[in-house]
Amino acid sequence: MMYNQVVMDHFRNPRNVGVIEEADGVGEVGNPLCGDMMTIYLKIRDERIEDIKFQTFGCGSAIAVSSMLTEIAKGKTIEEAKRITNRDVAEALQGLPKNKLHCSNLGADALQMAIRDYEARKAGIRRPELKRKDEHEHSHGDKCYCPYCDVEVDEGATFCEACQHELKEDH
Repeated sequence: MMYNQVVMDHFRNPRNVGVIEEADGVGEVGNPLCGDMMTIYLKIRDERIEDIKFQTFGCGSAIAVSSMLTEIAKGKTIEEAKRITNRDVAEALQGLPKNKLHCSNLGADALQMAIRDYEARKAGIRRPELKRKDEHEHSHGDKCYCPYCDVEVDEGATFCEACQHELKEDH
């Protein structure tokens, strides 16, 4: 798989890595099938993205996408940032290998989730913090789901193929 120089630069020298304590908006997305997890943190002033940081666990493309996304979004108004698409990120990176284009979707999705979180907080709506549970439960009806990645698993499964976790309880 060949990565271009822009992708390699953002992978080797990612911009805006880190956490913003007391962020105004946080968006987290993941794809347990490929293992990429992204969290975007926003600091907003006067409806403009004053600071943006990311934490990404994943492949080189996912890291490059996160880095480029933060560069594109920084300084934009909320309304401008809402219009940033996965295509914008992929084009700014001068292309991604076809089998890695889903990474640009994750980046744009994480930004949009962070913006929605900011808007909800601004409106006084506090969303419950999502916490992964190790306990086996049927919170989605009669079907059984992995407590780590939320993918449907067979009732008797002891291993999740999607996220590669051992399941402590029989499913």
